[in-house]
Amino acid sequence: MYRTKFFDHLILILGAAFLIGPVVVALMTSTHEAAEIHRQGLMLTPGGHFVDTYEKVLTREGGFTGQVTGLRMIMNSLILGLGFAVGKIVLSMLAAYAIVYFRFRFATLAFWMIFTTLLLPLEVRIMPSYEVVSRLGLLNSYTGLIVPLLASATGTFFFRQYFKSVPDELLEAARIDGAGPFKFFIDVLVPLSQTMIAAVFIIMFVYGWNQYLWPVLMTTDESFYTLMRGIKQILQVWIGSQIPDYNEAFALAVLAMLPPVAIVVLFQSWFIKGLTESDK
Repeated sequence: MYRTKFFDHLILILGAAFLIGPVVVALMTSTHEAAEIHRQGLMLTPGGHFVDTYEKVLTREGGFTGQVTGLRMIMNSLILGLGFAVGKIVLSMLAAYAIVYFRFRFATLAFWMIFTTLLLPLEVRIMPSYEVVSRLGLLNSYTGLIVPLLASATGTFFFRQYFKSVPDELLEAARIDGAGPFKFFIDVLVPLSQTMIAAVFIIMFVYGWNQYLWPVLMTTDESFYTLMRGIKQILQVWIGSQIPDYNEAFALAVLAMLPPVAIVVLFQSWFIKGLTESDK
């Protein structure tokens, strides 16, 4: 028994070390100078440039315009992540609510039409989406970055399954109390869906935070650059004998991990309940 527990814990520890290892290497490497990283590669020991490197990437103005900072890119990524998460949750809940409770003709067909959009990834519809955003004059704007991708088949599927498990007695009791569709949605379904909302929020926030291709196409103004684009831009610098700022790229990569990790840790218990809970 004790031997089994030992091997179980050993496997878990090795798995955790395997996942945490790259993060530790990125953190250690970011504390060294770019030239040293270029000569010796990735570092496993801390260097002496932790404070100045992270202060530089957060506060130094750079880019082609000389006005973009790491804090600005972090803010843009936060706006994109939060906009995606909140917008997708609202639209998905409303769509699932209509499909489950209004019971209109062809509701099931409508749901499966929405669900089949999962077969069309962003890369497939990127050009039509760009054309629509361009014609509406929404390039280089938060609206253009967020609104076109708010429809979510994944979120609609999760909330539809969740709403279908809510007892019909709650709907009948709400009708007896004189609650209309809007009041039933706000006062009954939304409070009941807190764990599912937390689970979908985590998924959609990470999805929005990690977006690279969409912001690259939608923005040419550096004031709208996200953190993912900033990392790529640093590594693309190789002019003559100039060495890319590897330490700054690793520092931005470490900073890019922090908000998603914080969100997952904060909502971890709700995330698990939202995806596994079936009894309401």
